[in-house]
Amino acid sequence: MGQFIDRLHHQEDGQAMVEYALIIALVAIVVIGVLLIFGKDISNVFNNAANSVKNP
Repeated sequence: MGQFIDRLHHQEDGQAMVEYALIIALVAIVVIGVLLIFGKDISNVFNNAANSVKNP
C-alpha cells in the first residue's frame, strides 16, 4: 500500500495534462472574446481582400 501511495505522489503525468487542458481552455476563451469584439472588422478585412482578388 505504501508503494502505491508513493507512486501516486511522484506521478505527475495527470497534472501536466490538466495544466495543458487549462491552457487550451484559456486560449479558446481569449480567441472567442477577440472574435466577438473584432468579428465584424475581421470579416470586413477578409471580404475586402476577396473582392480585391476577384476584381483586380
